[in-house]
Amino acid sequence: MRSMLTATLIFMALVLGAPAHAQMTAPSTAGSKPKTVATVPIRPPGLQSPADTAGAMAQAERLSLQSDLAWVGQYNGAISGEVSDRMVAAIKEFQKAHGSKPTGVLNPQERSVLAETARRRQDNVGWRIVTDPGTGVRLGIPIKLVPQQSSDANGAKWSSPTGTVQVVLTRRKEANPTTAKLAEREKKEPAGRNIDYTVVKPDFFVLSGLQGLKKFYLRGTFKGDEVRILTILYDQAMENTVEPVVIAMSSAFNPFPSAAQIGGPPPRKTVEYGTGVVVSEDGAILADREITDGCLAIAIPGHGHADRVAEDKDHGLALLRLYGARGLQPLDLAGNAAKSAVELTGIADPQNQGGGSAVSSVKAQVTQVGSGGDLALSPSPALGFSGAAALDDGKFAGVALLKPAVVAGPANTTPAAQAVLVSPDSVQEFLTANGIHALVGSSDAKASVLRVICVRK
Repeated sequence: MRSMLTATLIFMALVLGAPAHAQMTAPSTAGSKPKTVATVPIRPPGLQSPADTAGAMAQAERLSLQSDLAWVGQYNGAISGEVSDRMVAAIKEFQKAHGSKPTGVLNPQERSVLAETARRRQDNVGWRIVTDPGTGVRLGIPIKLVPQQSSDANGAKWSSPTGTVQVVLTRRKEANPTTAKLAEREKKEPAGRNIDYTVVKPDFFVLSGLQGLKKFYLRGTFKGDEVRILTILYDQAMENTVEPVVIAMSSAFNPFPSAAQIGGPPPRKTVEYGTGVVVSEDGAILADREITDGCLAIAIPGHGHADRVAEDKDHGLALLRLYGARGLQPLDLAGNAAKSAVELTGIADPQNQGGGSAVSSVKAQVTQVGSGGDLALSPSPALGFSGAAALDDGKFAGVALLKPAVVAGPANTTPAAQAVLVSPDSVQEFLTANGIHALVGSSDAKASVLRVICVRK
């Protein structure tokens, strides 16, 4: 495990610390021979490599994919969002471990299983991204491993009840700091540190080794005269549990976040994909309110432009209208509340299916969250499935919505479900309030769902 972690940290340091190189083009001179410009042929979708498919993903999705692969133990590189052979190999290893063909491209079902497996492992340690109120530092904390927290003017500390695991955030002022000087000082303080790994870059440094009987990992940097250092200490007996978390903590550590990063919702995507359920022949479509919020245009491929005509903020639903639509096949909405399992039918984000647009179905378990009767779905379906139809034994059981996970908050706060189920009663109340009363329709969900595309700016 130590060799794997050391190799991982070396790789992360090289990637995160590598300087950017600008491509220079010499100016042309009169009478010079024109340059031959190399071109890269555009590959048809069927001939795309796994790296091509990963490269077509949004940066946020690549980061999420790498993070999930790291949490399940398949990826031991930097969580940077950059496509690499290591990332493709990790996808193939995950597929082989789950009895699938190692294509290097995850289908919606595989991506859902990966996300759920990673989520369970994060839940096992209580993983949260938190903001230290004293410094504004953003960092990942395994709350279940280190539930006790204290802070003062010099930083913050999280620890286990017996001190077997400790996470220490320190800050101090230092005149004219450099990462080299900081690293040399940290090697000696406290006394007795035995260093087995060091990397020093202009903007950060990393040390790891033994401190007394504990293993430690340290990452530090500075801005002006402000020095900020994250140190993780843990008993050697906890190595198998803690070392995978160290990789995540190193990638999550943001010692000087900008004001926009400190708080507030994440920026909305320029183009966002969801699923809509046809509820009337004349163009009424049920969709996710969040997906269709703030759109300059809403498009339904094959049918044209749609308007959002109503919303239900309490349940996260939106009603779209396709004007002049003909031949749509509404879904039979007569159904009952889900029991323990449902089948979700939707259309994955094209970045999750190699640019495809096929309707697909995945299974999910239904569990109650809290005392309010809210229903969670596990595993969460792929991106693009928000708004998907849920069926239980062939009967309508509600609409699936993807929600942002809660990544910060007190240790005793239950995270919000990443996927929730809106009940048939709530759906029918919303539609009735907006003049749609017919419940009779097709029992074939695949014929009654459409892709919804929101274009913002």
